[in-house]
Amino acid sequence: MFHYRKHLFYPVHVERSDPGFARLLLEHYAGRNSELTSSIQYLNQRSNMPNRYVRDLLGLIAAEELGHMELIAAAISKLGGAPLTCVNSQGAPWVLNYIDQNADYITMLQVDIQSETRAALLYQQHLESTTDPNMKKMINFLITREGVHKRLLQKALLLIRENGSSEEQNELIYDYKMSLQVLE
Repeated sequence: MFHYRKHLFYPVHVERSDPGFARLLLEHYAGRNSELTSSIQYLNQRSNMPNRYVRDLLGLIAAEELGHMELIAAAISKLGGAPLTCVNSQGAPWVLNYIDQNADYITMLQVDIQSETRAALLYQQHLESTTDPNMKKMINFLITREGVHKRLLQKALLLIRENGSSEEQNELIYDYKMSLQVLE
């Protein structure tokens, strides 16, 4: 299902070293509302999702979240951050209880929508913590992608609740793929 592409989702450039901002980005790398948390949560939920279209969507988003994690890692490195380990900005290690373990697929999607909202809000807060225009552009890109994920998850939830047709559900994957067209 996964394949690795050498290039990043978004180019990572920095104007100057900023270890403080690099440390702040660790929240997005391995904090509670991080890309690591999201990717693992979606991969786990994918295993429990009975709807094949939503299962595919969760896998696609999980793979993208791993790509976002790679972006954050590159930014931390270029900003002069410490070597990466799975810790947040306070140095606390990532823990499994960051992952929602609910197996009810309606609740899973509701939790995912909330997670995407929290991730976007955290990016928005950290946007104000840098003066680097390149970092601002990268963070705005990530905020936009979290919004795309949230919209698709909301659509998935609605389709499941309303027992949408296969054609409507297949549009989830089409919509996701179309959202990537601007990235290529």
